[in-house]
Amino acid sequence: MSEAVLIKQHLIDPEICIRCNTCEATCPVDAITHDSRNYVVDAAKCNLCMACVPPCPTGSIDNWRTMPKVRAYTIEEQFTWDELPGELSADEMAEAGVAPEATPVAPMPQPAQVESTFDSAAYGATVPPWSAAHAFTNLYGPKAPVKSVTATVTGNVRVTEVGKDYDTHHIVLDFGHTPFPVLEGQSLGIVPPGADAASGRGHFPRQYSIASARNGERPGYNNVSLTIKRVLEDHEGRPVRGVASNYLCDLDVGDTVEVIGPFGASFLMPNHPRSHIVMICTGTGSAPMRAMTEWRRRLRQSGKFEGGKLLLFFGARTPEELPYFGPLQKLPKDFIDVNLAFSRVAGQPKRYVQDLMRERAADLAPLLADPNAYFYVCGLKAMEEGVVMTLRDIALGAGLDWDAIGTSLRRDARLHLETY
Repeated sequence: MSEAVLIKQHLIDPEICIRCNTCEATCPVDAITHDSRNYVVDAAKCNLCMACVPPCPTGSIDNWRTMPKVRAYTIEEQFTWDELPGELSADEMAEAGVAPEATPVAPMPQPAQVESTFDSAAYGATVPPWSAAHAFTNLYGPKAPVKSVTATVTGNVRVTEVGKDYDTHHIVLDFGHTPFPVLEGQSLGIVPPGADAASGRGHFPRQYSIASARNGERPGYNNVSLTIKRVLEDHEGRPVRGVASNYLCDLDVGDTVEVIGPFGASFLMPNHPRSHIVMICTGTGSAPMRAMTEWRRRLRQSGKFEGGKLLLFFGARTPEELPYFGPLQKLPKDFIDVNLAFSRVAGQPKRYVQDLMRERAADLAPLLADPNAYFYVCGLKAMEEGVVMTLRDIALGAGLDWDAIGTSLRRDARLHLETY
């Protein structure tokens, strides 16, 4: 028998994956890609660096198969999967020329690369702040004892001033007597009804950040809220009707939805007294920021929290497209420092959240150096690099050691990135 080379092939479980793009955005060697249905790993590129494993909110990324290298699953094969294949049997291994005592070999070290771009993901934390509350995750889903729960729509209101096209909705889901514990910064999955027209298979879940505080959209109620923007075009600007977003935006009070989750154990807010939170977001990336702000507001009202600054940098194309614009204006100035950037206002220069951050460099620099200050970034992937580079420039402009600060932002879970 000729001995075939064995490898540990890294695979993503399509039954559990909620297609949040975290793994692909995190992978430093571009080994992860996706099509309209599955996220997959290219065995020829993967070096088992494990960078993608801790940030995954569901654990779907943490799967491995012992494979003869010549029989490694191709990305084309993985795109067709509805579930992971099992390990190869002893007979299948023997047919591939694998000796019974053979053990997998580690991939060859990758040659050193000259860094040509700024790697913002290298500064994002993969663990929660030390004082964050314990998060419950994956209570409901394909591999959980209970596959999903049913929630009832108790509220659906538009929270942008634009018309029906591209509008954003605030949707409240009530779980009745079914436990669904959440924390600010977590997300859940919505399973749209029906099937994909092309494949005939059921729709996979869509992930949405929770926009309400841990004790409910209404305090003391077993409900959560979501911030949903109606999707009518893809990232290339081509017309497309988003399956889940349009389904959710068109729901009526009394309708029911299928929910899985909750997900996420790192993008969580600190709970220790006098901790500061800097929130940087665009569009529906405001959902977790709304949740954190509301929990702090309730703590403040109850007298159970000692200070701690809240700074918000919030961007949209126009004021009419910015979710919760009205309520934001009513929050006390001594409670939250709100900074708004608009990039498409007629007759005015384009302004982005990075521009606002630079204008507030004198306030942000001390917070970068403060171990009790935490930074949260949520929105489109395109903003991530610019925001982290701006933080770096602010630190360097203040004479701070960016290498030391950048290390602490990740190590001490002070910078959290959730982009899509």
